[in-house]
Amino acid sequence: MSGKGIAVPEKLEIQHEIISSLEKKLKYDFRFKKTLLQSLTHSSRANEEDRPGQDNESLEFLGDSVLSFLVADLLWKSYPGMPVGELSQLRSCLVSEESLARRARVLGLSRFLLLGKSERVGGGPRKPSLLADAYEAILAAIYLDGGLEPVREFIHREFRYRLRVLRRTEHVGRDPKTVLQEWLQSKGKDLPTYRLVSQEGPPHDRRFSVVLEVDGRPMGKGTGRSKKLAERQAAGVALKRLDRRAGKKKN
Repeated sequence: MSGKGIAVPEKLEIQHEIISSLEKKLKYDFRFKKTLLQSLTHSSRANEEDRPGQDNESLEFLGDSVLSFLVADLLWKSYPGMPVGELSQLRSCLVSEESLARRARVLGLSRFLLLGKSERVGGGPRKPSLLADAYEAILAAIYLDGGLEPVREFIHREFRYRLRVLRRTEHVGRDPKTVLQEWLQSKGKDLPTYRLVSQEGPPHDRRFSVVLEVDGRPMGKGTGRSKKLAERQAAGVALKRLDRRAGKKKN
């Protein structure tokens, strides 16, 4: 198959296997199979095969917006009258890199990703950022192929259970950094420090990694598209760790 088209130059039977297996998991049959293949194609693969612009980056950009809108719509309809701050907090939890990477793993996306050699040997299929981006790209592919309603149905299936879990979580609706700070102050402990350990990616898609430390000891690590989001995720990880410790002491 020529490298000029969107479809990757795999053997035809392998393409069919990828498409058929993933369509079953997504519960959606694509009219335009090439769109699905593009959503799975990482830039390392496209560059390796000299097919610039035929990777999933533009689809990830579109999918991010589609996801944000439909999750907001789901929350607004599910919880009428809920304060905007809590709605925003719930949406942030649902669309975070950690959340999307988790959903990608449930779907087994790492098996279907089309990566260049550098990414394959570098652990690409396990990278949360790469999995989350592919997940958003697939949402865009469904939207372009079938419109808004199939994506809405998919998102409802994917996030309804996760939303119920979040609503049962004690700290949902509040900034985890604030909750953690209040807890530490109540115990007479020093305030946490947030240490930036890395930043990767181009300026339009930067990824920040932050380590949260309490009394010089690491308590949580977070990654996000801004330092603020990374810090919030790290604080959430620390709170979960403290909750588990408290539960063990009660038992």
